Amino acid sequence: MLAEAEGRFLDLRHEPDDPRGQADRTLRLRRLGKLGDMGLATEHAPGRWKLSERLEPTLREMGERGDIIRTMQKALRAEGAERDPMSFAIHDAAPATPIVGRVIDKHLSDELGEELTLVVDGIDGCTHHVAGIDPVRVAEARIGSIVEIGPPDSAGRPSDRAIASMAEGGIYRPSRHLEQARFEGRVPGGDYDGFVASHVRRLEALRRAGIVERIDADQWRIPDDFATRAAAHDAGRGGRANVRILSSFDLERQIVADGATWLDRRLVGGAVSDLVPAGFGEQVREAMEQRREKLIEQGDATQRPDGRMSYRRNLLATLQEREVARIGVDLAATKHMPFRGAADGETVSGTFTGTAQLSSGKFAIVEKSHEFTLVPWRPVIERHLGREVTGIVQGGTVSWQLGRNRGLGL
Repeated sequence: MLAEAEGRFLDLRHEPDDPRGQADRTLRLRRLGKLGDMGLATEHAPGRWKLSERLEPTLREMGERGDIIRTMQKALRAEGAERDPMSFAIHDAAPATPIVGRVIDKHLSDELGEELTLVVDGIDGCTHHVAGIDPVRVAEARIGSIVEIGPPDSAGRPSDRAIASMAEGGIYRPSRHLEQARFEGRVPGGDYDGFVASHVRRLEALRRAGIVERIDADQWRIPDDFATRAAAHDAGRGGRANVRILSSFDLERQIVADGATWLDRRLVGGAVSDLVPAGFGEQVREAMEQRREKLIEQGDATQRPDGRMSYRRNLLATLQEREVARIGVDLAATKHMPFRGAADGETVSGTFTGTAQLSSGKFAIVEKSHEFTLVPWRPVIERHLGREVTGIVQGGTVSWQLGRNRGLGL
């Protein structure tokens, strides 16, 4: 109809002589009536219709929304679940309030591989479709993993603030940034080239968004409001949504795990008010009941006569230590070197050789010539794989000493 409309007007006042033309006219009038109900067409005279300027973008958006709904339904069916489409929430940007739930679908949103889409079955009774997520933030999230997706960082990226501070006369020079970084010596591990290259990659992404201009290999034109525009760009595309992986293990594995799970943290904290008694919220409630029975069975919890629960003192730390010890023994058999646990307050040093994903979280494997240990992993040591690291174990985390022995305390 759009191709035949003149000045957005479609004239169907004259009825064709042949039956086929009459049937086609009837179908068009019915369609126009439907578009009229949607506010996308107006009948100015009997049989004479004007099509709204919003017709094409609205129908395109409706088609895209229909595709999204079908994708969400397919993901749910693959999990053996059914949800009312009325409970579907489609987010074009980062959600304003945090979403907690299990990942039921994860796929690329664009051809460049710079954005991901997650479909999350939430504990709030809704199934959420969140697009524009940074792949790095959810690299280890699998189908069944429990995640939290929150609003974007309001402060913007540290890399953007660094670029803005290094720009002189509106020009950022990677070579100048490299000189400054080497002079200050604050880059963990001394990987100055990699440090500056990460800023250049950020600029390449912002160049495609029209925020900066690449003059040559060592010159970038930076606007005065660069940091503000970069933050607004991230917020608008949802790329800066805060994503936390609460557990890489699905509910079934958490119920029987010997480590400190997401279910355990909820049990100890007594958190149930946010669980909607439907969909995944109901499944979490049932899983918490089964996990509670498991803890009672293994002597880590007791039920009082009044029905209230009593958990072992320092339950989470005890469960984590128990799991780390078991995984350590398993790894020792494959590494052909003994495992040694790290005590609180102890200084751990050695070569960071890899990671292990436990129900208690992600752990770094640190090896010495004659033994290895497992300590809580933190993103700050990611680029130090294969290098010597030193850290102090403190209260279930590690204060890493990287590069010139500066304490990062993360």
